[in-house]
Amino acid sequence: MFGFDRINWQGVACALAVALFIGSLVSIPTVYTPGIKPCRTHTNTFDLHGCMRALIVDQHSTAVRSIGVCNGILGNNLPSPADVVKLYQSNGIAAMRIYSPHAATLRALAGTDIAVIVDEPAIDQFLTLSAASDWVQSNIKPYQGVNIRYIAVGNEVSGDATRSILPAMENLTKALSAAGFGKIKVSTAVKMDVLGTSSPPSGGEFSDAAVMAPIAKFLASNGSPLLANVYPYFAYKGGDVDLNFALFQPTTATVADDGRTYSNMFAAMVDAMYSALEKAGAPGVAVVVSESGWPSAGGSGASTDNARRYNQGLIDHVGMGTPKRAGAMEAYIFAMFNENQKDGDETERHYGLFNPDKSPAYPIKF
Repeated sequence: MFGFDRINWQGVACALAVALFIGSLVSIPTVYTPGIKPCRTHTNTFDLHGCMRALIVDQHSTAVRSIGVCNGILGNNLPSPADVVKLYQSNGIAAMRIYSPHAATLRALAGTDIAVIVDEPAIDQFLTLSAASDWVQSNIKPYQGVNIRYIAVGNEVSGDATRSILPAMENLTKALSAAGFGKIKVSTAVKMDVLGTSSPPSGGEFSDAAVMAPIAKFLASNGSPLLANVYPYFAYKGGDVDLNFALFQPTTATVADDGRTYSNMFAAMVDAMYSALEKAGAPGVAVVVSESGWPSAGGSGASTDNARRYNQGLIDHVGMGTPKRAGAMEAYIFAMFNENQKDGDETERHYGLFNPDKSPAYPIKF
């Protein structure tokens, strides 16, 4: 999922140096990597402990870079976009999802390294190539200093509108390419109910293959991921999932499937989506978890302790991937703030990692 530019060159250099030191126990020549200081002290003696520290820190930061946070704006007491971006930076949050091409937020993101998912909920904006081109000129071209990674054509689209997703993605992809933004990947965000079968994970299958299989093949042909909103909370709330299994906590309620063992609900849900993609003829498509979180108040199982356990568990596990797809994966926690103007159940207003005054809602380590 991460390209050549994300290789940990300092870690590579230090790993080589450590191996040479252990193997030879003799003086080791400096190991040079472009742009990386060699693992030597100012006295030109080999700094084994320094290299080990670099390896540990850089391995941890690689996992951190795979975590983003969704930034909703449905509140009348939220910080300014500029302050929000500073809060991301001060906490080392490397990616953001926004739910519309919000101009003030995009301006605040310019010149930062924060990777961005931009949603466009109105997929009829892309139903003709001309309309898609106009959208790109208005919402992408003015923000060339922003690191836009993906555009989500719709979020959890349902009903007859799902049949418009594929032509909308095709038009937007053509419009982006024509405007010189071909590196931006186009996808759509789905929820777990696109699966008719999700248990066991190897049995994952799309409920409407006529809609999802062509979408999956489009993603495969364009090197785009499938964006999936994954919420173990809703499975737990439904009453048939062990709480510890849902919260990444130690549990005896593990799931054995197809030679793999699942110790948490999140991994089982993600792998069910991978199984569905395989059955749809798109085994190479990556799943990016575009939303996942746990409410801190307002409903069954919603508490600050459970929210902290879940989100910390997600942060700690995302660098490992899933039993079916080992390795770092990309996931976005929902959400940055408690949003007091969100519709729906009371829990919808209590997913925030931070309060509107920018104080943490509970302790969390990125």
